[in-house]
Amino acid sequence: EREERGRDDMSKDAAPKAPAPLPVYKTFPASAFSACFAELVTLPFDTGKVRLQLQGTPTPGTVPKYKGLIGTVGTIAKEEGAAALWKGWQPGLHRQCLFGGLRIGLYDPVKSRVSNFFDGEGAKEASFASKVVSGLLTGAFAISIANPTDLVKVRLQAQGRQALAKAGEAAPKPKYPNAMAAYRMIAKEEGIMGLWTGVVPNITRNSVINATELATYDQVKQMLLASKVVDDNVFCHILSGLGAGLCACIVGSPVDVVKSRVMGDSKGLYSGTLDCFVKTLKNDGPMAFYKGFIPNFTRLGSWNVVMFLTLEQVKRLIQ
Repeated sequence: EREERGRDDMSKDAAPKAPAPLPVYKTFPASAFSACFAELVTLPFDTGKVRLQLQGTPTPGTVPKYKGLIGTVGTIAKEEGAAALWKGWQPGLHRQCLFGGLRIGLYDPVKSRVSNFFDGEGAKEASFASKVVSGLLTGAFAISIANPTDLVKVRLQAQGRQALAKAGEAAPKPKYPNAMAAYRMIAKEEGIMGLWTGVVPNITRNSVINATELATYDQVKQMLLASKVVDDNVFCHILSGLGAGLCACIVGSPVDVVKSRVMGDSKGLYSGTLDCFVKTLKNDGPMAFYKGFIPNFTRLGSWNVVMFLTLEQVKRLIQ
């Protein structure tokens, strides 16, 4: 009887321990699939966001080509065809397979180890600080590997704008015909390391946004479930995804603008990240760092909702 009581006491003591995360060989494909699906669904918003960020401030008396997210999407579809809204889908999927699969797939295993270090082994829930550190680590590691895919995606999205820059003239043939050709041409013209152009602002942006997205989603979901306002269902995932997208947009917009301008710069306007930051601040003012905030939130908010909804369902299937 005493032995049985001892076993009961031991089981009670062990109960608060957080469940073991899924192994990486399961989380990586689940995360990669979810990120790729979200990428395809929301890519038109991203194309519009990039064009708005690259537009710059128009000179007095001139009318900007792109106005707002809907106007930008409409202009692109009218001038370049609806397919142009999915320009860069190939490197976009390359990016999400690598970057999305790694940053999201590694998050839970890394969080488990980081939480053991910061919060002690057997902690019921990882602290918010542990979640943020885990997001920073996985985001920085993932984009360090996936930077070439991000660079090619931005170049392909930006070249439509460059091709139609001179009004009244026939649009020249795009420099990069497709993603694979872009990888080869950039490596040939700028060297292999040219594929890692903008890697510093990209690491900064993606580690910060990844930490914000994953930690916020994790925390909001935890708080919603603890409050018992909602169950662990689709509504909970939508609310958590929107919260993650909003926080990521607020935190990441300045570095996102700098990253897009550095990566989209094929004319040598900027010598580096700091130079781009200074010139953007000087020429366009501080609000330029939040240029395209609404389309950026539309993109990040919808992307997070679609990705986390898909991820939660896929993880349940393979649990």
